[in-house]
Amino acid sequence: DPHGRFSIDPQFGIIRTKSQLDHETQSVVVLTIQSQLGNSPVYSSTQVNISVVDINDNPPVFLTQSDKVIISRTQPPGTAVYIAHAEDKDSGLNGAIKYSIASKQSNAFSIDPSLGVVNLTRTVFADKQQEYALHIAAEDCGSPPLTSSLMLDSLSAKIVILDINDNSPNFTSSPLSYVMEDVEVGFLVHHVIAKDPDEGRNGEVTYHILSGNENKAFVLDEITGLLTTAQLLDREIQDRYSLTVVAVDDGSPALSTMQVLTIIVLDVNDETPIFLKQLYETAVRENQDPGEFVIKVEAVDRDAGLNSLLQYEILPGAGYEKFKMNQDSGELITTASLDRETQEVFSIKGSSCHDLGSPPRSSTAQLYLTVLDENDHSPSFAKTQYQISVREDLEEGSAILDLFASDKDDGLNGEVMYSLIDDTFGAFAIDSVTGSIVTTKALDRETKSQYTFRAVASDCSTHLPRSTTVSVMVHIDDVNDNDPIFFQNPIRAFVPAETHVNETIATVRAEDMDLGSNGAVVFSLMIAETVFQIDMKTGDIILQEPLASKDFSTQLLVIASDQGISPRTATAMVIIFTEAQKEEISFSHSLYKASVPENSAAGEY
Repeated sequence: DPHGRFSIDPQFGIIRTKSQLDHETQSVVVLTIQSQLGNSPVYSSTQVNISVVDINDNPPVFLTQSDKVIISRTQPPGTAVYIAHAEDKDSGLNGAIKYSIASKQSNAFSIDPSLGVVNLTRTVFADKQQEYALHIAAEDCGSPPLTSSLMLDSLSAKIVILDINDNSPNFTSSPLSYVMEDVEVGFLVHHVIAKDPDEGRNGEVTYHILSGNENKAFVLDEITGLLTTAQLLDREIQDRYSLTVVAVDDGSPALSTMQVLTIIVLDVNDETPIFLKQLYETAVRENQDPGEFVIKVEAVDRDAGLNSLLQYEILPGAGYEKFKMNQDSGELITTASLDRETQEVFSIKGSSCHDLGSPPRSSTAQLYLTVLDENDHSPSFAKTQYQISVREDLEEGSAILDLFASDKDDGLNGEVMYSLIDDTFGAFAIDSVTGSIVTTKALDRETKSQYTFRAVASDCSTHLPRSTTVSVMVHIDDVNDNDPIFFQNPIRAFVPAETHVNETIATVRAEDMDLGSNGAVVFSLMIAETVFQIDMKTGDIILQEPLASKDFSTQLLVIASDQGISPRTATAMVIIFTEAQKEEISFSHSLYKASVPENSAAGEY
């Protein structure tokens, strides 16, 4: 909207006019409307085509306000003596013109309502009147119609006097004439005039075409010498005619003179420029500096002169501001660096070409431009760091995390491969295509509870590939896979016979390498006792009753259990002796030897 004739409500999208519109100045307006959500940088656009409907606000206007013609009294009925021509800037019926003779002094004339050609309805040879004034009106077909009028000066006739035929006709009219190629059939092209000073029939001249009119393009009135078109002309087919015209008087014997009449057909802008292609397709690289050559469009126009000189332009449309077209050569260049990831294809429907005629004629062709990718984007992960927790009892080959990195580039530049660059202690591997991280061995939280390593996403560009690294942290969640382990087994407790009730005589200790409830140990006696009791939390063995004798001894089986969902247990032997029996205790051997397999489980006998 370069002229500011419209406004739009920014909230409701209502388009209103701001100034008076004129169909004759601009019949079609194409508005580009842009919508945007909040402050988001993302927007969309559409086109609104507004047709300005014509109203009958222009009357017909005659090209001349007055004119004068001379005719001979000998012209027969039906002879075209004048052509009135008016123009109406309106279109359709509002611009269609009807001609009429509003007032006349004689019934010798009529007018063609469509062409404005004034014809003789009868001969005026016998009329005494020498001048005729015709009032010609032009009215359009609008509702209501508008009218203009033109006063036409009088017609004059020449009196012929018979005399002796001693003079040949002498051409006084120009041997050169011009005619526009778009004239209607019957249009007056040239008035061939030959003067004969003789009088009467000796001075009466008739005209004939001897040659040059083989295609019968013209008709020469024998009496008046008016040369009119007999068919439509086309400069692009034939741009000049050379007619040999003879003027013959009516004497006896008749005398004649010949003249070569050259008729040059002038060009009218009736040929529309034609593009050599209706669709121009090409590719252009992204990230190039402005001014990069894209493509050249070409059109031809069969007209001549200014009517055949062409100028090119890009009509407004999506993305057209990134390009500029040389109006003379049709060469298209960029005005900004292109980004394939922002817009990969430009389909410009309005590559226009118009000639310099008046009014100009134009045509359009479509441009389809593909932006070629360059590797200007690195793969991008959804997160900068990934954290995940997995159970330690996962089977080997289990997938724990699916990494995904996107690359805005195209083809190999946008194809992503994955790898790990840090030592995972043989625990993990990554699928190079899918990015899925899987276990490669059994996990053991008690050996290693956390792994931190980096994963790399690399594109497959054959020239300077790009990559992105992301940190992956894997926490190993505990599973109840360890039995409690006693610090000492068996346990020997030497208790004085005088030990009081409720005193702690021994304490058992056990630990579980699991976490949480899986590693929380509680104690109990396998066989209920009345003499002794064990504290389930501390493992303290407490005397509940006085000892029966000084040589008292017993054995207790203590169970250590974790508190997992499926508890795991271990058993220890507690041997209780009184002080009296302490001296009697001795080992059966002074040295014990045993072989223990490596990798034996904790708590194994």
